[in-house]
Amino acid sequence: MTRKIKITDLPEFDMAEHLPDELAVAEYLTVILEENDPAALADALGTIARARGMSDIAKASGITREALYKALRPDASPRFETISKVYAALGVRLVAQPIHAQS
Repeated sequence: MTRKIKITDLPEFDMAEHLPDELAVAEYLTVILEENDPAALADALGTIARARGMSDIAKASGITREALYKALRPDASPRFETISKVYAALGVRLVAQPIHAQS
């Protein structure tokens, strides 16, 4: 017999709990970047920073914790300089790839 589960009984999914290392972070960010959505990128960086410890990322990036929270909220459009500093603090880097493969 199958037991029915109510959606409200399911635990809330938190991506921050599934980013154990830089490889997982890089893979997650690659998927997010493919969406080409600045707000999604800001939200993802905020999630990763939360997973790593917002205070630690703020210190490593040279951005105040409060400014980091503001820049990485889901509806934010952070400056490239901010994104670059956060990427470095997370131990990953942006990589460009051609859209169309050359034959």
